[in-house]
Amino acid sequence: MGARVRILEPDYVARKAGIVISQEQLSDGGTSRRWIIQVEAEEILLSLDPEQFVVLS
Repeated sequence: MGARVRILEPDYVARKAGIVISQEQLSDGGTSRRWIIQVEAEEILLSLDPEQFVVLS
C-alpha cells in the first residue's frame, strides 16, 4: 500500500485519512500531477492535486 495522507479538500471528505493508490495516468500514457487517493474505511476514490492532501507517513 501507499503512503497515508490527510485529505484537505474537497469539503465532503476533508480531515479524513486516505491511502495513495497511484499517480493518475493520462490517456496518452503519461502521468498527470494528480494522485489517486482512497479514503480509508470508505469505498471512495479521489483524484487530487498535491495541494489537496498532506502526507502523514
